[in-house]
Amino acid sequence: MTTAAAGASPTGDPVFAAFCAAGLWPGLGRRTAAELPPAGITSPDDVSADRLMKLPRVGRQRAERLFSSFLAAQPTYDVVAILVGAGLEAKLAAGVADALGPDAARRLRDDPWALLALNGVTLRDADRLAIAVLPGADRQDARRGRAIVGLTLRTATRDGHTVLPADLVMAALQAEGVADPAAAVVAAVESGDVLEHEPPEPDDPEAEPDPALRMLSLARYGMAEEAVAEGIARLAASAERIADPASVRTVAKGLDTAQQAAVAQVLGAGVSLLTGGPGTGKSRTVAAVVKLLRAKGTDIALAAPTGRAAKRLEELTDHPATTVHRLLGAQGMTGGFARNEEWPLDADVVVVDEASMLDVELTAALLEACPDGTHLLLVGDPAQLPSIGPGHVLGDLIDSGAVPVTELTTLYRQAEGGAIARLATAVRGGELPSVDSPDREVVVVPATGSAEAARRVVQLVTDSIPRALGIDPGSVQVVTPVHRGPAGTIELNKALKAVLNPGEGTVWGFDAGDRVVATANHLELEPTGFANGEVGVVTKTGDGSLDVAFASGPVTVTGKAMSDLRHGWAITVHRAQGSEWPGVVVVVPPEAGGMLSRPLIYTALTRAQSHLSIVHASGSALARAVREVDVRPRRTRLAQLLRETLG
Repeated sequence: MTTAAAGASPTGDPVFAAFCAAGLWPGLGRRTAAELPPAGITSPDDVSADRLMKLPRVGRQRAERLFSSFLAAQPTYDVVAILVGAGLEAKLAAGVADALGPDAARRLRDDPWALLALNGVTLRDADRLAIAVLPGADRQDARRGRAIVGLTLRTATRDGHTVLPADLVMAALQAEGVADPAAAVVAAVESGDVLEHEPPEPDDPEAEPDPALRMLSLARYGMAEEAVAEGIARLAASAERIADPASVRTVAKGLDTAQQAAVAQVLGAGVSLLTGGPGTGKSRTVAAVVKLLRAKGTDIALAAPTGRAAKRLEELTDHPATTVHRLLGAQGMTGGFARNEEWPLDADVVVVDEASMLDVELTAALLEACPDGTHLLLVGDPAQLPSIGPGHVLGDLIDSGAVPVTELTTLYRQAEGGAIARLATAVRGGELPSVDSPDREVVVVPATGSAEAARRVVQLVTDSIPRALGIDPGSVQVVTPVHRGPAGTIELNKALKAVLNPGEGTVWGFDAGDRVVATANHLELEPTGFANGEVGVVTKTGDGSLDVAFASGPVTVTGKAMSDLRHGWAITVHRAQGSEWPGVVVVVPPEAGGMLSRPLIYTALTRAQSHLSIVHASGSALARAVREVDVRPRRTRLAQLLRETLG
């Protein structure tokens, strides 16, 4: 036991104290956890239904529930004992138990570097654990080298890469003191967790393949990209024409020639893309597709990556739409889907909006669930940020030239005022014009630093926008590139809560009336679950539970899912993607400088439906980012695979 951990609880078992404090006992709220030591419950041996009944507000039924949930959490408890013994944080245990299964503790003792499979764990943490559990732990241990290969590739997936050059991985191994990097790579490939991809054959038959193009990927992403390429080739080959192109005339009223061509394309092509900026009529085109196909009696499934985008799609087409996860029957936290090759979707045409948000694994699952003959239309804006998860699916599909693409370029939203659409279109093209919006559809508010920017944001949301424009604060969303600093999500949410819904934060920091945002998928929760990025409002607080109204429906949030909620008055640009609000306040503080890119700014601006305020505190960095900084290219194999498969 380290002295730090031992000092955590002078009166009882430090492992038990750490377990309770980390919120790992299902159903035990913070308040009840604080009441355990005064009631003499300071070790596992003290836990019984009778003793728990002596706590305030705990009756027989709840005491029995708490007792059985404590017994059920034994595998997590065993992991906490190992972590605390190595001086590591107990809260890691939840992730370890999820990643390594019910015998996680034994697996950690056998291979402490398995800890690196978790997000947020450093090599130093894993080495520290190894020293605590392995007699004579050694930096050259083969298990360590193998784990560093996986860690290097996993770290790259956070920047969206699905593959890395083998040379880069070798360099990372050398930097961590691994004497034989090649052996570590071989061990990682033999373990089945990592795939090796030979360089492509050069066009010149005389030339040798370039060894610098030898790539490594985590098996799950390498296989997902191959599955996407195969799925697209299969749908392209098996599609039959659904209707005569002449039938487009029946829905052509109000569509230009490019929009009509996009409708016609869906009728013939197995996979087609419809792209363009805001105000170019993508939605109108999709509505025409739906109208035409419904008149023909064709089964259509409409989906989008977020609840809000799905709701908007449903309103525009007057046809039911759902999230992609729900369409595929997502299985809770496991990441699996009920709809697949064995139980495919029963739609002839599948339309997915906001396709720039599709990562490679979700796309692979979607294609697997589309039976032969399905027509898939992906609708999206490649100028937006790419997906949060690894891959660059929409961009790779366009770059491959292997599937038909219709790009809409004519701006139609001018008639409705259009200042937001005009500004977005200019930014999409790399220009930041001065704003001309006498009707205050777009307002630029300069600020001289983060603190002033934060004050301006609060003033806009709570006073100026509701007063001047009649938009209720509940319909205004703050979007910022950063979490930290006075104008980051954390401080802005504190400041906005203090004005809009002051309270103690009775359940895990939340009160009824708080706006929250989901930071992970929990589709297993009753009755509808929630998806990453969804914004909702807390309608009721219970003991260790919250009722939240999301766009997709009401959810009761308990247990570990609670830690995946944050306050949601201010959210990051990435989380806002795929959603729109009547009023949006985009804040650009000085500390966002290095993160700013044209896709990020463009995505932020296009979240607003009728009013956009830009609180601008980053000086010339904003215009420079729009002019010069595209999003960093992602390393992927999909475009190459598509060219090989469909070329």
